Amino acid sequence: MTTAPGATPTIVLVGHGMVGQRFLEALAGRGLTATHRVVVLCEEPRPAYDRVALTSYFSGTSPDELSLTDARFIDDHGIELYVGDPAVAVDREARTVTAASGAVFGYDTLVLATGSYPFVPPVPHREATGCFVYRTIEDLLAIEEYAKNASTGAVVGGGLLGLEAAGALKGLGLTSHIVEFAPRLMPVQVDEGGGAALLRTIEEMGLTVHTGVGTQEIVVDDAGAVTGMKLSDGSELTTDLVVFSAGVRPRDQLARDCGLSVGDRGGITVDEQCRTVSDPHVFAIGECALAADGRVYGLVAPGYEQAETAAATIASDEAAFTGADLSTKLKLLGVDVASFGDAHGTSDDCLDVVYSDARSGLYKKLVIGRDGTLLGGILVGDAEAYGTLKAFTGSVPPVAPESLVLPAGAGEAVQLGPAALPDEAVICSCNNVRKGTIREAVTGHSCTTVPEVKKCTKAGTTCGSCVKVLGQLVTAELEASGVEVDKGLCGCFAQTREELYEIVLALRVTTYQDLLDRYGREEARGGDGCETCKPAVGSIIASLAPTIGASGYVLDGEQAALQDSNDHFLANLQKNGSYSVVPRIPGGEITPEGLITIGEIARDFGLYTKITGGQRIDMFGARVEQLPLIWMRLVDAGFESGHAYGKALRTVKSCVGSTWCRYGVQDSVRMAIDLELRYRGLRSPHKLKSAVSGCARECAEARSKDFGVIATAGGWNLYVGGNGGATPRHADLLAQDLSDAELVRLIDRFLMFYIRTADRLERTSTWLERIPGGLDHVRDVVVEDSLGICEELESLMAAHVAHYADEWAATVDNPEKLARFVSFVNAPDTPDPVVGFVPERDQIKPDLPLLSIGMRPAADVLEGSAQR
Repeated sequence: MTTAPGATPTIVLVGHGMVGQRFLEALAGRGLTATHRVVVLCEEPRPAYDRVALTSYFSGTSPDELSLTDARFIDDHGIELYVGDPAVAVDREARTVTAASGAVFGYDTLVLATGSYPFVPPVPHREATGCFVYRTIEDLLAIEEYAKNASTGAVVGGGLLGLEAAGALKGLGLTSHIVEFAPRLMPVQVDEGGGAALLRTIEEMGLTVHTGVGTQEIVVDDAGAVTGMKLSDGSELTTDLVVFSAGVRPRDQLARDCGLSVGDRGGITVDEQCRTVSDPHVFAIGECALAADGRVYGLVAPGYEQAETAAATIASDEAAFTGADLSTKLKLLGVDVASFGDAHGTSDDCLDVVYSDARSGLYKKLVIGRDGTLLGGILVGDAEAYGTLKAFTGSVPPVAPESLVLPAGAGEAVQLGPAALPDEAVICSCNNVRKGTIREAVTGHSCTTVPEVKKCTKAGTTCGSCVKVLGQLVTAELEASGVEVDKGLCGCFAQTREELYEIVLALRVTTYQDLLDRYGREEARGGDGCETCKPAVGSIIASLAPTIGASGYVLDGEQAALQDSNDHFLANLQKNGSYSVVPRIPGGEITPEGLITIGEIARDFGLYTKITGGQRIDMFGARVEQLPLIWMRLVDAGFESGHAYGKALRTVKSCVGSTWCRYGVQDSVRMAIDLELRYRGLRSPHKLKSAVSGCARECAEARSKDFGVIATAGGWNLYVGGNGGATPRHADLLAQDLSDAELVRLIDRFLMFYIRTADRLERTSTWLERIPGGLDHVRDVVVEDSLGICEELESLMAAHVAHYADEWAATVDNPEKLARFVSFVNAPDTPDPVVGFVPERDQIKPDLPLLSIGMRPAADVLEGSAQR
């Protein structure tokens, strides 16, 4: 096709994935959508969505929320988008593209963004019923539907998508296996040490990993459905469902069919401008392209760069794609994994700096040149420093390399702030945004918030791993420019949480409304507040209640309106609108009579039961109107609230200690019970977890807790600031060889100092790293009493202990409070009809028909306690 003089030239884009959408945005940004007709042929039944976050679908993210396509953007720029209508043929001589619908589109410029397809090993029965790939939303829908009648799943491939798929199967309730041909998981991203740390952590989650073996055959039954797998080591694995995630291949068949040059191992051959070497009118970008450096890039960031390069070239601007940074930061099954630069140390004469803690699943390696240049690295279990380390890659960091990988408390670890980064440091590798660009957004474009900087620069808009560093840079730049940064708790209060705590304590403020009217921002006074400050202030008042003369019962008067969804009903809200009930079991110790009571209650109310990681028994599936009835029976049997719903002490785990274990040196169970009963109900900025181990073997995992205790021959060692959650952190040693009284006194001080100075929703681990002076300052305050406040801290804790009352017992004894426990205020005897369950493994699970509209027929749903 040759465009006649004065006619509108046409750009046809084949493929509308993440890279295709970025190409459209680049065209619009250069004004090409105003001067060209733009046609997009999309094979999938929906426009571009975030494939990087695909697995989040299983945790509740809807397909609409995954979408990257704004309908207004498409309309405003006059883009012709055809979904579910892929290109099937290209006539390069006539310059036309034929779609599956039969429509033919002429083009002046053709851009191929056809992506890749999943590689399925050529094993017998690979297309059997129960075999799937893990690539699109439709794949996930099919897997989820099939998993409803399966009990075991196996994933072929232990790379990024393989681990995500295995996590998805586990989340669907299947016993999950991972089969990886390489000797370790994620062989491209991590080395042997990183793979070992990752393996240990994943196996502790209950997944079974088979490395160094391949899949030889899919075993099927007479109906052709999957029943197992034969592996290369001669073993056989029983499974009902198989997901192939063994890598991808460039989707280049359309290019092959029309005679475009492709590489020996696939990929459409392009030059540095992403123009195909065979035809100047055809471009290829993303995973289908074999770049000028001889690589096919399977990451979104290089694809974005190629999209920008192609758009610039079409606009007759100078641009070139000569290669890309392959750095990645991922969270797989809740485990942080990151690699950057020369992660495997292939450079000549380089050295490794390694920190490894196999027990905690931590592995950190930096690759350093002889001259001190940071060349790359691998982080497993804790990738907090990824953004900073990656930015320093290719330069000599201003501190010793070993200080960059040591955890706090394990030597002279340092935290490098954004000021230490050079302007040319790449902060967002997905969109190739440098520190200088972010600074310019603040100083030159008057951006004052992270969302404004993201909109201006695109930094942080793809995988999100750089958002924390982005926020630090924005704040630092504003402060350096003399701009006063608002550090207030929210739009209602100019004060921080710490400052509000001091006001409440000093002036004995007992209500949220009084605090807002007296100390809120002018425009907020007399108002209702917001969802940020109400629970935060409610927590402050609850933690200080005995001292300031307020009610410590969180459902009393105004306090009830300040609570979030969980505290509002003293139970944990679950995904189908039901609640879970977790009675306190101090130290994990329970009598046979207690076990029988819990079992009978679960049976009578038809509840799902599970042993928690905190040595308690969780009962799921209670309707809101059933909660008081369940509590009444628990309270009568001597149980009380376990505060699993609150920002408060959850559990104090323990091993059996010296009472039973031949290695135990102290009575860890007794100490755990004493601590849990002392700190139960203590409201704090975030949840608190603890554990007591009876010896250095650490069976209770005390060093992964907010405060952990480990027995020694001379007493107890106290560790603080640990976290085993989304951002794991090893707790730091605060004091050692303490007597019982010394231990309790220091914990009293530590907890009250944390409650006094932490930000809203800030765990002790984050607080310890944020607070000026870190561990050393905390030790000075709570051990050495450097601020002279320890007597006050101890007094505050003593008041809490003396005035503790069980919230469940207080509720069931108060008819007025019981009135809130209904699904419908105007129909208190009517249960919520949407809350339903289906059977699974002789118990129940929430009934959540995916993408359904309306309700399922009543006959298909187990309602309330009808499952007895």
